[in-house]
Amino acid sequence: MNQRVAIIGAGPCGLAQLRAFQSARAKGADIPELVCFEKQADWGGMWNYTWRTGLDQHGEPVHGSMYRYLWSNGPKECLEFADYSFDEHFGRPMGSYPPREVLWDYIKGRVEKAGVRELIRFNTAVRDVRFDADSQTFVVTAHSYADDLTSSETFDYVVVASGHFSTPNVPSFPGFESFAGRILHAHDFRDALEFKGKDVLIVGGSYSAEDIGSQCFKYGARSITSCYRSAPMGYQWPQNWEEKPLLTHVTGSTAFFVDGSSKHIDAIILCTGYKHHFPFLPEDLRLKTDNRLWPLNLYKGVFWEQNPRLAYLGMQDQWYSFNMFDAQAWYARDVILGRIALPDQAAMHAEDQAWREEELKLENAQQMFEFQGEYIRQLIAATDYPSFDIAEVNRTFLQWKHDKYENIMGYRDKCHRSLITGTLATPHHTPWLEALDDSLEAYLAEQPGPGKRTAP
Repeated sequence: MNQRVAIIGAGPCGLAQLRAFQSARAKGADIPELVCFEKQADWGGMWNYTWRTGLDQHGEPVHGSMYRYLWSNGPKECLEFADYSFDEHFGRPMGSYPPREVLWDYIKGRVEKAGVRELIRFNTAVRDVRFDADSQTFVVTAHSYADDLTSSETFDYVVVASGHFSTPNVPSFPGFESFAGRILHAHDFRDALEFKGKDVLIVGGSYSAEDIGSQCFKYGARSITSCYRSAPMGYQWPQNWEEKPLLTHVTGSTAFFVDGSSKHIDAIILCTGYKHHFPFLPEDLRLKTDNRLWPLNLYKGVFWEQNPRLAYLGMQDQWYSFNMFDAQAWYARDVILGRIALPDQAAMHAEDQAWREEELKLENAQQMFEFQGEYIRQLIAATDYPSFDIAEVNRTFLQWKHDKYENIMGYRDKCHRSLITGTLATPHHTPWLEALDDSLEAYLAEQPGPGKRTAP
């Protein structure tokens, strides 16, 4: 087989695609030539933390929205690779909500074992992708910063695995231009210690707002105010945290809200979401969607209906994450290998619309993660990806939601059972609110080591 496949991005989605092909090759399959383009200097995508904001060392928009001290905000048991367990990687049980560096180490472990790093061109940014209808191939143009060289190559398939949590949606409110304090988007948030002793306003009512506000509380913000557009998050917040309806304007250091109330603030953090942004794609190949469970125009949530030689991974709003990326990558691999035949465009579009109609009926969180779980189950059933109990994952999600409403600052101290190995997680040696050292070394230590910071 002399086909070539371009994979754009070496985060969890791109690495899942590389691992899927490596798995087929290990079972004797003849696979295409794979080239993965990654504009960062290392793999891991969002989990590869950088202190940089704005532009990176090459003048490229910084990909990462990861911040120091981030811990998983969902049970690791709900994202575990079915072919590479946490037990296999770490050799022992651990907590259900590990910090960023622990998860990055886990992600790297599987692809290091698979030996796919040589397929990745680091410090290489894709500039343009064009499809030639006559040859039925793509021309991919990329710039290598290692060589300071822009070049173009031909591929039979392109897999877009660049994620959709890198280009911030940044609203403006009256008075921002003269606000006396700091304004930033969650994409540029790096360290909660910056806001110690300050009155912080969080604009937004979803996961980023919840977690960045919690980080600010944990590291000593004087007060936290979060404001919402549609509905409050509704958790039992600490005494110095209150929820308000949407911000209307700012005057000096005072924020004003829809209900007529106001409050002094020192900093504003915009947790207002991200845009699906693919500047390297022309109009006829570009996915345009909000962050939702079923983006339109993707057959099986993966293949671009107008040209199924183009695939997208991980473009959905995510309850499931790593294991959903795997399910999509294995399905994409089998289509490319000719193991799965795609229907005609009309049939693809009809199925796509049917999924959207089901999505529109969803009314609560449980229905949403069950919807996504069924989607993943169907993808896995079509390939040789190891099956796992989707219903049990959904039950874990349901327990997680209950734990958060019971104790939003303590849910990370709960333990869940692996759906892959059956191992029950062990409580971390330090409660999350008191664990101020989130390094891999500190997390895996049996007890906090000498000189490690702990809360009073």
